[in-house]
Amino acid sequence: MGAYRRGVMEEPTFVVGDVHGYRDELADALHERGLVDDSDDWAGGGARLWFLGDFVDRGPDGIGAIDLVRKLQRQARDAGGSVETLLGNHEILLLGMYRFGDTPVPSDFGPRSFARSWEINGGQLADQDELTEEHVEWLVSRPLVAHAANHLLVHSDTLEYLEWGATAEEINTTVQDVLRGDDLESWWEVWRRMTTRYAFRGPRGQDAAETLLERLGGERVVHGHSVIADQLGIHPTQIEAPYLYAGGKALGVDGGLFVGGPCLVVPLPWEPED
Repeated sequence: MGAYRRGVMEEPTFVVGDVHGYRDELADALHERGLVDDSDDWAGGGARLWFLGDFVDRGPDGIGAIDLVRKLQRQARDAGGSVETLLGNHEILLLGMYRFGDTPVPSDFGPRSFARSWEINGGQLADQDELTEEHVEWLVSRPLVAHAANHLLVHSDTLEYLEWGATAEEINTTVQDVLRGDDLESWWEVWRRMTTRYAFRGPRGQDAAETLLERLGGERVVHGHSVIADQLGIHPTQIEAPYLYAGGKALGVDGGLFVGGPCLVVPLPWEPED
């Protein structure tokens, strides 16, 4: 399954964007790539698979999607591969709802609470009902920023990550410390910053992407969060591939699964077909 490069066999790397509760569609997409078998067990050998977050909300089985990924993580490790995940803004929302519920967040902008935002943003009661302390511990241990195949992986297309540190390690540690604490305002700030988007669009988008890469490393930013169809002004069913933009410095991989788009399983590096 690997690819030869300079005479050395390298195992492939794949990334997956926002799943939003569509567990079975995720399994089907992984099966098409040969990463899972007919029983939804790992079949990718030594492949590297990264998820960019947002497993929950909007769709029917967010916890089922998490459980599938956790199973594949164990199986891939035994097979010499790896399955890893980032934390998305909807995981922050899920956890904030679980921990704080409708406790008001101090704000000058009207009523704010995790419960209110969770309901507005597609929160599913089934996800809350099925969430366990084991799930919580696993989720708060996930990084916000990572590197794979010389790409910078983030969930959100934003520069707000830089507010938490100067390196990927510092950013991850800072946010994990917040999520292991009980400071509501700090939790809310993580949620708020993670909801921002579109930093790499427009005439200054390439500069923004290059700023993030210069600070954190990598040749290209890979993100989910912002549905490709919204970026291009087309219907999600028309999406067939990831979206390379910002002078080739940013790659969006959120196909908009929850609005009828595809679950994209994207190999890295990725280049558009001629």
